Amino acid sequence: MIKFRPFLWMSVVAIPAFAVLLMLGTWQLQRLQWKNDLISSFEARSLAPAIAPPAVDMLTDDYEFRRLELVGSFAHDQELYMTGKTYEGNAGFHVVTPMTLTDGRIIMVNRGWVSEDYRDPAKRTFSLVSGQVTVDAILRMPGQKGYFVPENEPDNGFWFTVNPQQMITHLGLADSGITAFYADSLRTSDVVTLPIAAKTELNLRNAHLSYAMTWYGIALGLLAVYLAFHHQAGRLTFANPAAKQDDGDA
Repeated sequence: MIKFRPFLWMSVVAIPAFAVLLMLGTWQLQRLQWKNDLISSFEARSLAPAIAPPAVDMLTDDYEFRRLELVGSFAHDQELYMTGKTYEGNAGFHVVTPMTLTDGRIIMVNRGWVSEDYRDPAKRTFSLVSGQVTVDAILRMPGQKGYFVPENEPDNGFWFTVNPQQMITHLGLADSGITAFYADSLRTSDVVTLPIAAKTELNLRNAHLSYAMTWYGIALGLLAVYLAFHHQAGRLTFANPAAKQDDGDA
């Protein structure tokens, strides 16, 4: 038999807190399923047959990470550099270059990573491909600036977020530039050349399971403390009716 006489003040605090922790854990499990579905969808898009860059009026959220085939020529003299990018622990930049497509539109292409030593195009003339080229890429929506990420400073050459609208305007390409999306160049070979493009495998962080386990773990810890406190205070006791009956017979 269990006898339980809960403290009112502790129960008023602990029970709502316990319920909130359980809700947070359950919400993270729901987010886990959502993220798994999202990753599966993104992977399917990135592996689907490549398409030409869509018209803006056709663009939907479903186009994010869609495989693209870009045919056109780069304007290497208008390169922009994303600050604070790393590759295998080495600091450097991402090179973002306008590309004029065969239909006349201009799209900003993140060609990949270069180190500080190779930021200057004159030191990597081998990467300045001329004439018409075909680039394997994926479609990306404009980057969202994080809370701690600085604002872009176009006039000072500092770019922290890929904002095609801002980049196109800064370069004076507003008449024909695509501002609704940009492209990430893909590395489809094991041969690594500068700029080092993104791999075809998507690397989307999914830590919702660990978050859920954290919230559930805190909830269990709170329950354990709550019950232990009452047990030590003599307000939670466990009695064996059979043992009592035996004592009475004796």
